[in-house]
Amino acid sequence: MSSEQTQDRPIGIFDSGVGGLTVVAEIFKLLPGESIVYFGDVGRYPYGGRSRETITRFARQDIGFLLEHKVKFIIAACNSASAVALDKVKEEFDAEILGVIEPGAKAAVSVTRNNRVGIIGTRATITSDSYAKAIQKRRKEVKVFSLACPLFVPLAEEGYIEKEATFLIARDYLKTLIDVDIDTLVLGCTHYPLLKKVIGEVMGKEVRLIDSAEETAREVAAVLSVRNLMRPSGGQVTHKFYVSDVPEKFSQIADRFLGRTINNITRVDITRY
Repeated sequence: MSSEQTQDRPIGIFDSGVGGLTVVAEIFKLLPGESIVYFGDVGRYPYGGRSRETITRFARQDIGFLLEHKVKFIIAACNSASAVALDKVKEEFDAEILGVIEPGAKAAVSVTRNNRVGIIGTRATITSDSYAKAIQKRRKEVKVFSLACPLFVPLAEEGYIEKEATFLIARDYLKTLIDVDIDTLVLGCTHYPLLKKVIGEVMGKEVRLIDSAEETAREVAAVLSVRNLMRPSGGQVTHKFYVSDVPEKFSQIADRFLGRTINNITRVDITRY
């Protein structure tokens, strides 16, 4: 197939739920001419508490679904899948697949001045130590301080973006990272960019926040450009959203994450893949 034919194909994005919509939002901003096919596995959310074998099976099914839509590039917007399954499933598919961990780690190494980097994420992501490994693979002398902040996910989904309760929880969580003098903090969960203002205020202006969703979108743009896979300007852009369970709640949360209404949400049986 010619590169011209491939250029017109959509970008595929999958996540265990709605968090990956922050990646979609960054793609909308950075690559407005690209079409997107998004799959949110809300019926089996969250992936974090599952075994490595189960997460790998889920990721394999999610990728199989997206490939059926003839996507030209796949983003694993789920930190858990990126951490424990991506290396294995990449070997099984003839497809370009990017997770959210490597772009975030790469950015953190490039901006830290004192080699002290914090990582916040879900318990599953923090337990996997995937960000720390990715960072130290690039620069061994970087000291990494990892912290699970599980309450940030429901706060983001419920729209508690700048409420006093959110500030109180953020201050309580993040005080340990302030105490160890980090100068860079990776938002290691795709929900966390919604709380960026709160987190930034608590951490202070001297701490640089790394938004993994933003960095992933930048990496995708760079790869598409280098490989001549950018969609030609002027073509019709279409976005399709799929979920594995009832789409109504997904639709409500999508409005908050994307700042726009999503109507064309289709439920699919992901176990067929």
